[in-house]
Amino acid sequence: MKINEISPQDNKYLQIINNIALMPKKLYYMGTLPAERRPTVAIVGTRKPTTYGRDVTEHLAYELAKRGVVVVSGLALGVDAIGHRAALKAGGTTIAVLANGLDKITPYTNRQLGEDITANGGAILSEYAPEEPPYPVRFLERNRIVSGLADAVLITEASSRSGTLNTAKHALEQGKDVFVVPGNITSPSSAGCNALLKQGAIPVTEVDDILARIAPVLNTDQTQLPLGANPLQTKIIKLLQSGVRDGDQLQEKLALPIHELSGELTMMEIEGTVRALGANQWTLR
Repeated sequence: MKINEISPQDNKYLQIINNIALMPKKLYYMGTLPAERRPTVAIVGTRKPTTYGRDVTEHLAYELAKRGVVVVSGLALGVDAIGHRAALKAGGTTIAVLANGLDKITPYTNRQLGEDITANGGAILSEYAPEEPPYPVRFLERNRIVSGLADAVLITEASSRSGTLNTAKHALEQGKDVFVVPGNITSPSSAGCNALLKQGAIPVTEVDDILARIAPVLNTDQTQLPLGANPLQTKIIKLLQSGVRDGDQLQEKLALPIHELSGELTMMEIEGTVRALGANQWTLR
């Protein structure tokens, strides 16, 4: 399959990574990237999940994808692969971020999964040029892109020394919500999750816990959208709920002068309605 090269600035879906550390000037990808920004959740966790970890990962990834959320992960063994497969099973879109050049899909055992992702409207991408090998440090570097592409990170099962915690760290630095599935307190496989919950991560027991914060409009249980203090604020809220995060996109869709939109967003931030993510990206509180 053809390996394409793109600047994050040239794709509205990718522009969210403008605010990550060491932002890559270009990315390589195979398959199809969303043209517009869509609600996105990164699902990560242990490479050796328990039956519980497998079940909750598959369930949450499937439900998110079924509601139109893009699922991002790293194509690794375990939770990553389960999340990708569940998204495909739901007929959704999933994106895999690799720690090496795209001339070789790694790990080799997930090569078919990678091909299934690109064949079903998703993409595999990397900041590394073709033929670049997957050095150990690159897996940690890759994590900032996994979290950077997402509106939030979901950790379904992780031990206390899991590399998944590095992804959580990047997410917090990027101003993203970190959602965590509580685990058995006697299970070493859930020790990392339970520790994150003690530190203030958001507990998840059902998919609506996530949708209520990142994309309420996709929550089928929600019958009424929150209103703003004036008609303009209500329009902004509805756009943010639909997945629009970029300030330039908001301005374009609202057909407003930049100073008028900036003033309204500032007022909404003071009132606690919206939160700035940096790099002219916005989200609802």
